[in-house]
Amino acid sequence: MPRQQSLIPLKTLLFSFHATNTIMISFLPLYLAFKGLNGTEIGWVLAVGPLASIISQPVWGYLSDKYKTVKWMIVICIIGLICSSLIFFQMEHLQTILLVGAILYFFSSPVGALADSLGQRQADDLNVSFGTIRTWGSLGFAVSALLIGELLEQIGIQYMVWPYVIIGSFALLISFRLADVHVDTTPIRLSDVRKLLQNKSFVIFLLLMMFLTITHRTNDSFIGLYMTSIGGSEKLVGLVWFVGVISEAAVFALGAFWFRKFPSLVFVIIAGLLYTIRWFLYATFADPVIIIILQVLHGLTFGVFYLAAFDFITRAIPKLLQSTGHLIFYSVFFGVSGIIGSVSGGFIFEHYSGNMLYFLNGCLALVGTISFVIFYVRQKRTAM
Repeated sequence: MPRQQSLIPLKTLLFSFHATNTIMISFLPLYLAFKGLNGTEIGWVLAVGPLASIISQPVWGYLSDKYKTVKWMIVICIIGLICSSLIFFQMEHLQTILLVGAILYFFSSPVGALADSLGQRQADDLNVSFGTIRTWGSLGFAVSALLIGELLEQIGIQYMVWPYVIIGSFALLISFRLADVHVDTTPIRLSDVRKLLQNKSFVIFLLLMMFLTITHRTNDSFIGLYMTSIGGSEKLVGLVWFVGVISEAAVFALGAFWFRKFPSLVFVIIAGLLYTIRWFLYATFADPVIIIILQVLHGLTFGVFYLAAFDFITRAIPKLLQSTGHLIFYSVFFGVSGIIGSVSGGFIFEHYSGNMLYFLNGCLALVGTISFVIFYVRQKRTAM
């Protein structure tokens, strides 16, 4: 099969899945506010997703490595995503929203990590840049943010279930056309997973990463509410995501030109410094138009950090355990960090202000950046 042909289904899946992800990340807080939940309650609901992902990411990663298939794990997860979302958006009370939300996220949260794992492996097999594959997810996110924001402003936030299910169904159809990966036929055992968690560099990297990813996930959860609190509309919320993710897509697309020039940890440090500057600017300039302009920094923070961190993790773990390792990385990035960011962010947003939330984000990112500098210096000394 020609190289470009073999990647079309994967790129289309990334585009469509991340288009559905836009709806949940960008507009779910506004939907929950429409349902009558306060800031703290919204924080709890947003924390359910990361909590479910902590369980689901390693489970689906282990099953993928055990049964030597990424494709069919993605198919099963998307079917579960569609079915559970139809129930989730019918819920009216906090308890049932939390319960069904956990089921929805159990199926939805691993899809992105599994698709990225598949993309990384196919990129290695075909000798192409992973960033040129992953950029299609960013494009899907950006286009969806712009169009869905406009749509929901016209029809009402209460109808967000329909674009979610329609785009999710398209992702399911595409997933059946994915080319699966060929991996080592040695059967994976639970003892192999324990060895992965005994990898000191892997574990320390994940712990230090949280200083940055907590701030990132806090912003994911509350930038929509922050925008509306300073005078923005659903349309402007969609626009702020569009600008950010378009810049992310550009960084991913050009990754082949800049990414290999320095070690991945150098780019992690650069991203951490830019995160610090970004959050302090958000705290200082509480104006919707300025925040939209500053969203260009999203690509230079998340885009650079994600590519560099994913590369570091890939090189730090055995190939046999890559799906498991990638999903553990994903569960820490979007799971553990998401819980802390959602719960603490909801409390700070309700009892203090959005400005204070972003100021604290800046402080946390600064600590993380300094920690990574120390980690990098020690890694270099160890390698000598």
